[in-house]
Amino acid sequence: MDLGIAGKKAIVCASSKGLGFGCAMALAEAKVDVVINGRDEKALNEAAGKIAKTTGVKVTPVAADLATPEGQKALIAACPEPDILVNNNGGPPHRDFRELDRAKILDGVIANMVVGIELIQKVIDPMVAKKFGRIVNITSSSVKAPIPGLDLSSGARAGITAFLAGVARTVAASNVTINFLLPGPFDTDRLRAGIAANAKRQNISAEEAARARMNAVPARRFGTPEEFGAACVFLCSAQAGFITGQNLLLDGGAFPAAF
Repeated sequence: MDLGIAGKKAIVCASSKGLGFGCAMALAEAKVDVVINGRDEKALNEAAGKIAKTTGVKVTPVAADLATPEGQKALIAACPEPDILVNNNGGPPHRDFRELDRAKILDGVIANMVVGIELIQKVIDPMVAKKFGRIVNITSSSVKAPIPGLDLSSGARAGITAFLAGVARTVAASNVTINFLLPGPFDTDRLRAGIAANAKRQNISAEEAARARMNAVPARRFGTPEEFGAACVFLCSAQAGFITGQNLLLDGGAFPAAF
């Protein structure tokens, strides 16, 4: 299916690896020029090279910390008027909420709520003027089913979800959509690191811990960045213009509800 976005420009945050990389690759395969971002310049350049070699589109890497004004300025300078914005950021580490002080809480809220809002403020009016815009925010399945120990991540991501739900309705008539992807257990470095830590706590092998985690998922496997990217690129497509303010849960059936 022709997604109707060939030749458009996208910014994909935190996209040197994992789910962000999956989204950037899928957009590039749809012939969208992409600006990718990360803080590790070496990993970022390697990702840019891989995407460019695979797809042939223009790929611009921007090494920057988007929690800073300078980082955001560098990102927007590379693509002042994107047609597509994919907001993404790593979450705070697993931690008992009693261990959180004010500085850690504010850092988590900035990274997982404030940055996304600030970037949308910078790009949304040109989208409205062009009568095309697609904004996808990668949050987490923990927005629907909070996970103890990830309370800060759950709270900050739920915050941006509620904040933008109202904003989405104000720009829908201009063919600008704002949606959310809620990943469950996807096979990323972050998931594997969590499994390894859990294995150490339980004094079992990482393989045993991974099998147990998979067995808790009705699909009996982890998701892949490639299929996550496919879901993202559809929400960015011309055909998805009637979908806005929605939360798409990708968790292999782990959340046990019909709605």
